[in-house]
Amino acid sequence: MKPTLFVLAAGMGSRYGGLKQLDGLGPHGETIMDYSIYDAIQAGFGKVVFVIRRVFEQDFREKIVSKYIDRIPVELVFQELDNLPAGFRVPEGREKPWGTNHAVLMGKDVIREPFAVINADDYYGRESFKVLADYLCSIEGTEGKYAMVGYRVANTLSESGTVARGVCETDDKGFLTKVTERTKILREEDGVIRYIEEDGKTAVADNTPVSMNMWAFTPDYFKYSEAAFVDFLKAHGKELKSEYYIPKMVDDLIHAGKATCRVLDTPSKWFGVTYATDRPQVVAKFAELVEKGIYPSPLFH
Repeated sequence: MKPTLFVLAAGMGSRYGGLKQLDGLGPHGETIMDYSIYDAIQAGFGKVVFVIRRVFEQDFREKIVSKYIDRIPVELVFQELDNLPAGFRVPEGREKPWGTNHAVLMGKDVIREPFAVINADDYYGRESFKVLADYLCSIEGTEGKYAMVGYRVANTLSESGTVARGVCETDDKGFLTKVTERTKILREEDGVIRYIEEDGKTAVADNTPVSMNMWAFTPDYFKYSEAAFVDFLKAHGKELKSEYYIPKMVDDLIHAGKATCRVLDTPSKWFGVTYATDRPQVVAKFAELVEKGIYPSPLFH
């Protein structure tokens, strides 16, 4: 059975208006997620599931789903604030979504096979999808053998300013032991990458693995996530901005001995529109990839 690609595209607004994920950056108006879907098809994924907010459904079907429907099966699921377990309700005044792992939970009724999770607005690179697809095929029929694609931090920086990254620590067998969120990472004038905190700066080696929210799971992940979400809501459900994140869920499962998470190395270079000034650079990068013959143009004929 081919693995499924689960794309987090739920309700992330754009400074350009509308959905950020619908911003055309390729030579023929292709979005970042168009390139991800193309790479996923090439890598051997068999289905795509998008999680979006229902208010964007019509636009999404017309501008995104219509491109792929003849190439790969596509399903939509919806992340809404009131999609909560029995006994819980949205606190008055809350507008913020419940976070990435709540979004993943929306796929529990349509995914029965090993699956990958990615962000819609990150460019991951073809090698990463191949690494991920191969791993997902190898864990079919198992439980708790998860993975994360670990990008070399030097391949994830922005020329426009600092970036936030989950800096990963692994054991001697390549399994994830800890992810620490560093909110201000950059390469300084002396060529050294550092993260900045209130008490100073710390150097980071160029090949240090970081999380870009590219994960591999088996369907048992939904069972664990449902139970953990109930616990999360009991503790934080009355807060207006609390969020239920994938890295926290994975970390909890690792430390509870219920799962392992292998860190898969990739040579791919990440890019995306972190700052408004990144956009021209991203447009230029896609034009270069097309010129080199890595992608056809238009991407989907």
